Amino acid sequence: MSNSWTSASGADLSAGYARHAGTLRGALRHALVARALRTHLPTDSQRVLDVGGGDGHQAVLLARAGHRVTLLDPDPGMHKRAAERLAAESEQVRDRITLVEGTADQATDLAGDGFDLVCCHGVLMYAEDPRAFLNDLASALRPGGLMSLLTKNADALAMRAGLEGRWADAVAVMGAGSVEGNLGVSSRADTLASVEAILDDAGVTTSCWYGVRVFTDHLGDAPVGEGFDYVLEAEWQAGCRDPYRQIARLFHLIGHKQ
Repeated sequence: MSNSWTSASGADLSAGYARHAGTLRGALRHALVARALRTHLPTDSQRVLDVGGGDGHQAVLLARAGHRVTLLDPDPGMHKRAAERLAAESEQVRDRITLVEGTADQATDLAGDGFDLVCCHGVLMYAEDPRAFLNDLASALRPGGLMSLLTKNADALAMRAGLEGRWADAVAVMGAGSVEGNLGVSSRADTLASVEAILDDAGVTTSCWYGVRVFTDHLGDAPVGEGFDYVLEAEWQAGCRDPYRQIARLFHLIGHKQ
């Protein structure tokens, strides 16, 4: 469906995602997104929709903080991993998370009076129709609700290839709108400006945005290793300010619905 995503054209992403989550790049992505959410999300219990929530990493962190999370994802492999993750949590945390197999065009049906927060991290790049997809996300938000959107930064798409010394690839990527990512499938990159324009039409205004992986995106599948907290702090500080955040591999937008 044009307003949905479908496990990257039928590929089973769950195994690749699991491998990536164990790398420095994967761990930084999760940690930086979680830190931004803690910065912006009220501490009292919020009703959250996690679109493309995968194996439940972010959903579990939110549930541990007291929030009620509906995890919406179309991939049975991801649902299996999410269920395994939940099984290791306390009953209190498990009771705050609902797993739903489906795509973004079902968000409105799940919304009721609207969610306090809609999260969508690393999914927009696989959507066939970004405008319809973002409209679906916005429609699930209540007035005053927050959106947390993480996607690939088209303005910095050549940085990884350049830093890895792949000069021909860097030149080619500068004129491309898509590139093969960590999971081995092609995915689209979007500019911050284009995403903001679509969301603005849908009634969602940017409150803040962050760059994710400024210094470390070229490190391949390097493990987390020692000194992670120092790396995380450097990435957080760079991701909060210009000019550094403009060259990050991903951008993380926090918006609010009018």
